[in-house]
Amino acid sequence: MPHYRRSYIPGGIYFFTVVTYQRANILCTDTARSALRQALIACRERWPFETVAIVLLGDHLHTIWRLPSDDTNYSHRWSWIKGEFSKAWLAAGGAERRSTSTSRSIRRERGVWQRRFWEHTIRDEKDLQRHIDYIHYNPVRHGLVDCAGAYPYSSFHRYVDMDVYSRDWGCREHGVMKFDDLKTTVGE
Repeated sequence: MPHYRRSYIPGGIYFFTVVTYQRANILCTDTARSALRQALIACRERWPFETVAIVLLGDHLHTIWRLPSDDTNYSHRWSWIKGEFSKAWLAAGGAERRSTSTSRSIRRERGVWQRRFWEHTIRDEKDLQRHIDYIHYNPVRHGLVDCAGAYPYSSFHRYVDMDVYSRDWGCREHGVMKFDDLKTTVGE
């Protein structure tokens, strides 16, 4: 059985990629967005964390969390969020992808999320900014919009309101954004 090495730093800042099972294109539906929002809020009430940035795409999400100074347990949070989302999604009539995997059956895993998630510990302010930019540019990178500001399911708009970005930041036609160099450091 593989052993996944994760970095656990009290009060750390972490970038995550979480993917739906078999890349089902469900996360941008009204039902899924509502279920995910409720799961995140309820989790944050039980086990606090700050959402630094987030983008929700059809089959995956990227987010950056800052944990409290005495806490490292993001794995528990993700397990709980995925479980709560799955219950709400299925109760609302959302589809479950069936798996023939014996291990998924033994673990009673639902066919809503991929089993694991990808995590990267943010090393410094430059690394943090690169990952925030990556999150906000991701809908443009995937060809969903021509400008980051045109995508509705992102914290980009909050960053514009805070004067971190201009409204036209991350527009393809300006040719100012290039993220090819992040492919080796930012998972998807």
